[in-house]
Amino acid sequence: MNFFIKKIIDFLITIFLVTLITFFTFNILPGNPAIAILGPDADEVQIEQLEKDFNLDKPLYKRYFTWLSGALHGDFGTSYRFNKKVNDVIKNAAEVTASLAFFTILLTAFIAIPFGIILAHYGKNPFVRILGFLDQIWISTPAFCTAILLILIFTVKLNVFPSLGFVRWTENPALCLKTLFLPALSLALGSSAILARYLKTDFSEQQIKDYVRTAYSKGLSSFEVNVHHILRNSIISVITTLGLILTDILGGSIIIENVFALPGIGKLIAVSVSSRDFPLIQGLVLYLALITLTCNFLIDIIYSVIDPRIRKAA
Repeated sequence: MNFFIKKIIDFLITIFLVTLITFFTFNILPGNPAIAILGPDADEVQIEQLEKDFNLDKPLYKRYFTWLSGALHGDFGTSYRFNKKVNDVIKNAAEVTASLAFFTILLTAFIAIPFGIILAHYGKNPFVRILGFLDQIWISTPAFCTAILLILIFTVKLNVFPSLGFVRWTENPALCLKTLFLPALSLALGSSAILARYLKTDFSEQQIKDYVRTAYSKGLSSFEVNVHHILRNSIISVITTLGLILTDILGGSIIIENVFALPGIGKLIAVSVSSRDFPLIQGLVLYLALITLTCNFLIDIIYSVIDPRIRKAA
């Protein structure tokens, strides 16, 4: 129980520090958001009125406590650029990013787990060595380069998948999958190459251990030993890598979302920074912090369930 309490306390302290640093960092930057919204030709009366509407005329510490009080009640203010509640703006973008992340994780696991086992078990086979070489290529290739290549193949040449836009699940599930396939595959190829490399290393280390020799001596097949024994002992490295991938994608893949014109968190971050939309920036940073900390928290909990020694060591 002490393990879980410690994790929760760390979680809450980190969130508080993130709100403090985020608010003061963005609000002490030079420039006036009112001018950014109204334009350089706005007169003083318009600027003063807008500053009053958005509480920009109040002292910084008062604005922080007002914002923090609202945040604790789920109200992050109103976006300067969109003139909507920050919650609503982030919610719409998060739906896109969450869909992309879910699809990417599925593709990553589907590609990487069998690929990693093959690399570890048949590493000396000439054909598998070629696969290992391709694995290195995908690791070193930026996702946007992969995205452009996939667009050329599947959109320009074959005209199978669209390369722009997003259709929501509630509107057309089949078309939603089609719009997400290329961006998800662009991210999944590099991610699966990394995960497969981790799995190969872990499998190679596990294969020489006593429990593996014992399993083979009982007459178990290679498939049974790899899946039911070695993979179960390598699951922590799989969870760690998938957790990092999920955190990164949910944080918003700015380049990929811009390449495929997806209205997700990544694109929203770029828009909010360029327009100096402080409430939206603060809400997004808090969103990113919550996503990262929640993923890490859940991974720690899963670790403690899989291997109780971790809980006792903490």
